[in-house]
Amino acid sequence: MSYTAEQDLKQRDQLDEGDFFRADAYALLSSLLAQPPSQDLLNWLQQVDIDESNDQAMREAWTSLQKAAQDADKALLDEEYQNLFIGVGRGELLPYGSWYMSGFLMEKPLLELRHDLARLGFEREPDVKEPEDHIAALMQVMALLILPGDGRQSSQQQFFNKHLGGWSQRFFHDLTQSPTAQFYRAVGRFGELFSGQEKLLLEARVA
Repeated sequence: MSYTAEQDLKQRDQLDEGDFFRADAYALLSSLLAQPPSQDLLNWLQQVDIDESNDQAMREAWTSLQKAAQDADKALLDEEYQNLFIGVGRGELLPYGSWYMSGFLMEKPLLELRHDLARLGFEREPDVKEPEDHIAALMQVMALLILPGDGRQSSQQQFFNKHLGGWSQRFFHDLTQSPTAQFYRAVGRFGELFSGQEKLLLEARVA
């Protein structure tokens, strides 16, 4: 299932402030983890202020991410992304749900994910080479599940718990500990805090 930019903007206008931030955070993390950020994205990061209603730890993580964007050298950032997630043969980190949940790539968690994505009406774009359990893809799915108007908002908690809740914080923590990461250490800190908040929020919504 695909969305146009016009549809996305119309749906986002219907979100309350909290869900607007959540959708933006998921979309941002998806963009940062799918490929090295463009200069335009780095510039945007430096200019956008986080909502003051977020707690101090989240505001500090956002400030660190903005500082990392300000200090980033685009050529070095491209190299950092390559070393972290691609490498020669494999990168330093493997950003896949199957790896974190089973210790192997292309295993049962990926098959279950594909089943759930098909049930929800999501399809991988033909030009996308990464498997669906890449964390960038899962962040994108969560951003779309938050959007109103298509009846899939109720699937957020189940999808997060099954496909992200058990490993996303560990992945982001590993990113903060990477000796290779510089810009992406700040991404990891933001992602780790955000994933923890999401787990608590989604649990509270069904309690």
